[in-house]
Amino acid sequence: MSTPLRKILVIHTAFIGDIVLALPLAQRLRASFPDAQIAFVTIPAAANVLENHPAINEVILFDKRGRDKGILGIMRLAKRLRQRQFDLALIPHRSLRSALLGKLSGIPRRIGFSTSAAPRLFTDVVVYDKSSHEIDRNISLLQPLGVSLAGDQLPTVYPSRNDRDVVDAFLRNQSIPDKHGVLIGLAPGSVWSTKRWLKEHFTALGNMLLMDGYSIILLGGRNDVSLCSEIRNALDTSVVNAAGMLSLLQSADLIRRCAVLVSNDSAPMHLAVGIRTPVVAIFGATVPEFGFAPRGEQDIVVGMEGLSCRPCAIHGGDKCPIKTFVCMKDLTPDLVYAKVRTLIGVLRSEAQ
Repeated sequence: MSTPLRKILVIHTAFIGDIVLALPLAQRLRASFPDAQIAFVTIPAAANVLENHPAINEVILFDKRGRDKGILGIMRLAKRLRQRQFDLALIPHRSLRSALLGKLSGIPRRIGFSTSAAPRLFTDVVVYDKSSHEIDRNISLLQPLGVSLAGDQLPTVYPSRNDRDVVDAFLRNQSIPDKHGVLIGLAPGSVWSTKRWLKEHFTALGNMLLMDGYSIILLGGRNDVSLCSEIRNALDTSVVNAAGMLSLLQSADLIRRCAVLVSNDSAPMHLAVGIRTPVVAIFGATVPEFGFAPRGEQDIVVGMEGLSCRPCAIHGGDKCPIKTFVCMKDLTPDLVYAKVRTLIGVLRSEAQ
């Protein structure tokens, strides 16, 4: 660019996992423009995951389902952003709302995807490559700036010292047996019903791991409290239910204490990648080919291959469209258990 970039805005107001997958974009921005001020617009539910990140100077909240709902909310925020005089907006989110926010903010250069609901509102349009991982797709938004796109990069999240202290205190208050010195996290929740492995399967897996002497902790948000409670009650009093008790970064630090996380295709899976805990990721209605699978070196994805009905939708859905839910029902606890045991064996051999 002929003039230096002083102030850069990233606009992404999707789900928590999507925000985690946009962190490598911010990280590459910081490496490419070390002196720029980088701000990130996101929803309140995802804001905590961006805190303390060295690539991000400021997090700006956009409560699109609450006080900022509708065109008036967009215009209010756009007015604030216009006063800030950003030089560049990068807009990974493909909604009309996000594209409109960038345009109304008066930002002279706006880069977004070809699959946006309003690509005409961008000054630069980048092809959304459906065959790539979402991390690479997001980083491709830097192509019009002449930034190198080469090299893999993982998201990194940064729990604070206080977050770690909170998790320390939480664990001290629990009676967690430590036969093998291995804590395994189970994250059974998801916004989408067809992304949830059956709670009976999570329970069976938990029993297998308990029989082996491993310790188990259940993780999730406030919406997962009931589900995690049912699984815990079906297991053992030694199982800890942390669902709804910690912030996103505190949950990430708790996941850091786990040797392995078993998770659906949901936010905890992405937090585990961001904190470098190996994941056994369960994919039902969705598939890794969509570009949202965990990308850590030791991460494992399990799913039912060869089903003509799979995938059924980009996000899954509330109900199985053919009413069989075979993609999750037939994914047995024995299979997932074997993957967990294999991964623990690999970790132990590497530690020796």
